[in-house]
Amino acid sequence: MEFTTERLMIRPFKNTDLQDVFAIYNNEDTCKFLLHNQWTHENMEEKFNKKLANGLLSQESMLSLAVVYKNKVIGDLSVWYTDMKDTVEIGYSFSNEVAGKGLATEAVSSLVVQLFDVFNVHRLQAKLDARNIASQKLCERIGMRKEAHFTQDFWNKNEWTDSIVYGMLASDLKK
Repeated sequence: MEFTTERLMIRPFKNTDLQDVFAIYNNEDTCKFLLHNQWTHENMEEKFNKKLANGLLSQESMLSLAVVYKNKVIGDLSVWYTDMKDTVEIGYSFSNEVAGKGLATEAVSSLVVQLFDVFNVHRLQAKLDARNIASQKLCERIGMRKEAHFTQDFWNKNEWTDSIVYGMLASDLKK
């Protein structure tokens, strides 16, 4: 899967993307609300190779896509099928250096359109740490609705955290 938006190229990861992706995931602020810790020089190749291997969305495999802006990878989009029929979950991370430019909104909203139009998914959802206000705002900007707030339901990084679930149907797309 590869597509472009007004300012972005969204494509599978390439070997040459390692340093750009490391810059995203080596940042403590970026990883604060993610399920994994920040990448280190010792584990970056192992973690990046998993992204390289995720080039196809199927019931058995996750899709990982690079978001490229001005020839640099500034974001990572992930999609995987849930156990529910025709339902996918999305995840995303972006470089702090592009915050406030609308690039994350542009990338995620275009991914959502692709998922509904090309993959004919019935529903998509995003589960996030309730403290991640920027991610909540992104979900709302692209037309997702907040469907649930779970209190201290997830044990992550040695603490109980709240989770929020956003959902969307094709009929929710902003025209």
